[in-house]
Amino acid sequence: MLPDATPEPLLRAGPRRWLIAGFPALRHRNFRLFIAGQSVSLIGTWMQSVAQSWLVYRLSGSRFALGLVAFAGYLPILCLAPAAGVIADRVERQRLIVITQTLAMGLALALGLLVAARVVTVPLVVLVAGCLGAVSAFDIPLRQSFIVELVGAEDLPNAIALNSSIFNAARVVGPALAGSLVAAVGEAACFFLNAASYLAVLAALLSLRLDRVRRSAEPSAPVLAGFLSGLRYVRREPALRNLLVLLGVVSGLGLQYSILIPVFAKEIFHADATGYGLLVTAAGIGSVVSALHLAARRYSRAQHRRNLLVGLAMFSIGVLGLTASRRLGFALWFQALAGYGAIRYLATTNTLLQLLVDERYRGRVMGLHTVMFLGTASAGSLVIGALAQRFGAPPAAALAGIVSLACGCWLGTRLRRLAMRERQAAA
Repeated sequence: MLPDATPEPLLRAGPRRWLIAGFPALRHRNFRLFIAGQSVSLIGTWMQSVAQSWLVYRLSGSRFALGLVAFAGYLPILCLAPAAGVIADRVERQRLIVITQTLAMGLALALGLLVAARVVTVPLVVLVAGCLGAVSAFDIPLRQSFIVELVGAEDLPNAIALNSSIFNAARVVGPALAGSLVAAVGEAACFFLNAASYLAVLAALLSLRLDRVRRSAEPSAPVLAGFLSGLRYVRREPALRNLLVLLGVVSGLGLQYSILIPVFAKEIFHADATGYGLLVTAAGIGSVVSALHLAARRYSRAQHRRNLLVGLAMFSIGVLGLTASRRLGFALWFQALAGYGAIRYLATTNTLLQLLVDERYRGRVMGLHTVMFLGTASAGSLVIGALAQRFGAPPAAALAGIVSLACGCWLGTRLRRLAMRERQAAA
C-alpha cells in the first residue's frame, strides 16, 4: 500500500462530500495539500512565463529571440531529464522536490532584481532560462512520479486530471494578472510575485506525512546503466513507445506555436500586453474546461484512445484557426479550442503512460515523458522562431498546426488497426 493510499471517510455532508465524490483523489490529505500549494505557485509560474516573453520581445523586437530563450529553457531538459528519471527511481522524491522548488524561487528572484535594476539584457534572460531549465529537468519527472505516492494507483487517473486542472486554472489567472501588471508597473513585479509564490508549495511539501517507499532500482548501479535499462523497457512495450514518440513530435513542433503569441498580439491584432495576456488566458480557459471534463469521470481504455485522437484533432483545428484570424475576438475562440484539445491529448497521454508503466520504471518513463514533452521543444522552438523571422508568424504557426493534424491522422490509422486486431482476437 502506498503512503496515504487509504482515503479519509466521507463523513461530512454538503459541498465537500459532493466534491470528494466527484473527484476521489481529493480524499487524500497529502494530495489536497500538494495541489493547494501548487495552485498558488503555478499562478506565479505563468505570470513569469508571460512577463518573460513580453520582456524579451520588448528588449529585442526579434521573433528569433523568443525562440532562442525557449531553446535555452528546453535544452537542459533534453540533456538532463533522462538522468533525472533514473534518480527519481532511487531517491526520496519529496526531499529533492523541496530542493528544486527552492532553486526555482531563487532564479525568479534574481530575474526580478535584474529587471528592477534596469540591467537586464536578452543574454541574461537566456542564462536564467537555461538555469531554470536545468532545475526543471529534475523537478518535472520527480513531481510527475510523486503523485502516485500521494493517492495510490486507484485514484491516479483522477489525480493526474486534477493536477492538470490546477495547472491550467493557473494558466487562466496568471497571464491575466501578468498582462495587467506589465502594463501598469512593468515585468519585475511578476518575477517577484512568482518568487513569493514558491513559499506556498514549499510549505505544503514540508507538511506532507509520508512513509518511506522502498525503491527497486539499485543505488549502486551507474546512472547510464539505469537509463539504458529504462530505454530497453520502453522499446519492449509498443504502447509506451508509440505514446512517447507521438508526444515528442507534437510537443516538438505543434505546441511551439505558443512562442509566437506575443507576435500575434502585437503585430497581427495590434494589441498591448493586456491583449497578449488575454490570448494566453483564452487557451488556459479551454485547458481548464478540458481537464475538469477528464477529471469528472472514469474512462475505459477505448475511451482513453478516443480522447487522444479527439484532443489532437481539436488542437490542430484551433491552431490553424488562429493563423487565419485577423481579429482578436476570433483568435480568442480558437485559442480556447486549441487549449481544450491540447490538454485532452496531453493529460490522456500522461494517464496512459502512468497506468501502463511498471512501478520499477516509473521515474525513468516519466523522465522520458519530460524529454518528449519539453526537451524536444528545444529544437522545435528554434525552428518555429526562425521560420517566423523569415516568413512571418502566421505561416510558422500554420506549420505547427499542419504537423499536429498529420500526427492525428497517423494516430487515427494506428488506433483503427489496433481496434480491428482486438476484434479479431476476441472473435
